[in-house]
Amino acid sequence: MKLFGRDKGSSGEILSGGESAIANKEVEGLSQGQIVRRRFFRHRGAVIALFVLTSLIVFVMSALDTKIGALRIPGWWKWTVEDIPELRYEDCPGGTTGCPTLSLNPSGAFGLGTHPFGQDDIGRDYFALVMNGARRSLMIMFVIGAVSGFIGVVVGSIAGFYGKRVDAVLMRLVDFIQTVPGIIIAAVIGKAAGRVGPLFLALFLGLLGWTGLARLVRAQFLSLREMEFVDAARVAGASNVRITFKHILPNAIGQIIVVITLIMAGAILTETALSYLGFGVVAPDVSLGLLISQYESAFTTRPFLFWWPGFFIISIALCVNFIGDGLRDAFDPRQKRRITKKDRLKAKVDIKAGR
Repeated sequence: MKLFGRDKGSSGEILSGGESAIANKEVEGLSQGQIVRRRFFRHRGAVIALFVLTSLIVFVMSALDTKIGALRIPGWWKWTVEDIPELRYEDCPGGTTGCPTLSLNPSGAFGLGTHPFGQDDIGRDYFALVMNGARRSLMIMFVIGAVSGFIGVVVGSIAGFYGKRVDAVLMRLVDFIQTVPGIIIAAVIGKAAGRVGPLFLALFLGLLGWTGLARLVRAQFLSLREMEFVDAARVAGASNVRITFKHILPNAIGQIIVVITLIMAGAILTETALSYLGFGVVAPDVSLGLLISQYESAFTTRPFLFWWPGFFIISIALCVNFIGDGLRDAFDPRQKRRITKKDRLKAKVDIKAGR
């Protein structure tokens, strides 16, 4: 039967066969990594989200001075969180103090003015505060994702590979952690660890977020350990550790990455909620959630104190979720790309040309 012919087979069969042939032709000769990368970059929302998140991270990290031990990297913004300039009164509507100078009409420093996000009660530049808070929130998000991901992968892989008593003990531990309300444990840990510093808060919160990932990894290992390639590796003399992390884990890495991105998106929202309730980051440290909490009473008179932290929280969480969606589609072998008319015509020309 001709691939695009009309003389044999029903139109539905031809359409199905044509789409499969086109899809197989596109990935012919490519490695699994190249296929995943191609699928991901075809997910428009994920690519845009990756670009926005990367831009936000670069923007936030480069704005203020960065200290790494004795090394100090200067930022491009003129104010710091310690500076207390005079409160701005002129040109503020309704007698508001410290209103933003950000303008859509580019004048001065790219329309930013002296205080683009405004000033707080004592005159500190709110742009510097938000940049510093976004740094802390991003750090907490990545640390929670790394800690939860590591523990979840290790516990889930051990439980799924060895099974029996080891699996029973580890899964009962997971059940115990999941039965206790997470927000209560997070509040208790946050109350104690938040005073020590954001890093310790992130480390302790990371100890709570791994249970769902552990169950997923366990299910993957229970299925993959019965495959032929595992038997071949065992016959070849590979150790259990090598089989676990060299042969089985790479086959489950797709879903693991997706779940870790979801954990990270939830982490920044958890930190925001805890800091807002007073159980997370505490002064003199700053986070986006703490900024919203500190200026709660000014919501009706100076809403700009809520706009900017909220904007960064929502933007970061949405970007991470969109990236997770793109990774899920890229790693899912059942996902089929929609074949357009342009793809059909190109495939038809290639077939006629013998390519």
